[in-house]
Amino acid sequence: MTSSKPVSPSENVHVVEPTTLLIERGSDRVHVQLNRPDVRNAIDQTMIDELHAVCEQLEREPLILIISGSNGVFASGADIAQLRERRREDALKGINSGLFSRIARLPMPVIAALDGWALGGGAELAYAADFRIASTTVRLGNPETALGILPAAGALWRLAQLVGEPVAKEIILAGRVLTADEALAVHLITEIHASEDLVAAAHALADRIGAQDPLATRLAKEVFHAAAEAHPRVDNEAQAILFESPEKFARMDEFLAKRKRPRATARP
Repeated sequence: MTSSKPVSPSENVHVVEPTTLLIERGSDRVHVQLNRPDVRNAIDQTMIDELHAVCEQLEREPLILIISGSNGVFASGADIAQLRERRREDALKGINSGLFSRIARLPMPVIAALDGWALGGGAELAYAADFRIASTTVRLGNPETALGILPAAGALWRLAQLVGEPVAKEIILAGRVLTADEALAVHLITEIHASEDLVAAAHALADRIGAQDPLATRLAKEVFHAAAEAHPRVDNEAQAILFESPEKFARMDEFLAKRKRPRATARP
């Protein structure tokens, strides 16, 4: 990680050492690695709870979030052993969908670095991210209907927004699983890397995001996801905040100063 300065959690957040996540904190980002290798990082209730704790900290202290998986797998889906025992009341609680919506609403951008299997709930977690990059081995899909359920944690509406209705229906209704090249072709991912380079590529993307003004980035993400009827009012209100920001003046003064510097002349 390029940034190594530790991030102090808020005094009001009760920090518990996670058992399903590996967490690395830097000055402008948090890297969370899903870590249940014995079940291909299947998402169980403990992982859900621990990801909620991560979200709580990032809501209080906004940082870029990178999510990846351990042992060459992002997440093979929800934990089927737990899922089998869930009943009507559990479905109505929106256990996974509530978490993924919370991740999508985080103040700063979220990067999903997808390696190997990213299926079912794992794919829906990826859909909630702002950026998805992948390894050459990635396999993305939603096989829930083959198990007698449906992808209720975001795929039924986020996926169509991301790739369009025809491809989304192939994935959800006909069980299509996308390769890396196929996912890139439909813009579900934006970059492909070798597995061993994937996390470094995620940090490189985080570096580019981190070079922007954090307040401008946060407001841009918030306005980007505002309801259609809220535009252009929310755009103007966000811009009004930024027009008074000291960072705006500092960055624009630096830009203007660079433009005024004389260019070096080439020697004959």
